Amino acid sequence: MSFQQTMTDVAFKALNRFHRTILHASGGRVGRSALGMPAVELHTVGRRSGLARSTMLTAPVVDGDRIVLVASKGGDDRDPDWYRNIVAHPDVELTTAGHRRPMRARIATREEAAELWPRVMAAYKPYGSYRRRAKRDIPLVICEPR
Repeated sequence: MSFQQTMTDVAFKALNRFHRTILHASGGRVGRSALGMPAVELHTVGRRSGLARSTMLTAPVVDGDRIVLVASKGGDDRDPDWYRNIVAHPDVELTTAGHRRPMRARIATREEAAELWPRVMAAYKPYGSYRRRAKRDIPLVICEPR
């Protein structure tokens, strides 16, 4: 792993801890949204460790109980750890607006992604530059109640 990749990972983890701390300390009053999108806490099982993991993410598309997440890692060429965890263990939980719900995560099909990407980029324009910059297809993850 390069120095730049290591620093990217450290920065994302620090931002995540900060966001989670503010959200929990405020009783959910601060940090329920970020960058104009709802903030969600994704709870996964580590693919190698089997331990409980959580990460703060934004949800650019919310259709009723269906929530779409973007595995962009800020346009990095590597998939985020949370994405690799859900590929291994698709049963997840999402905390939204203080309510934790069991969900099943799946990767959007090509057809679904083609329909969703314009909505994702309408919610947050930088996702477009992330797609251009990354040397991988950035997956969209659809979470639905289980």
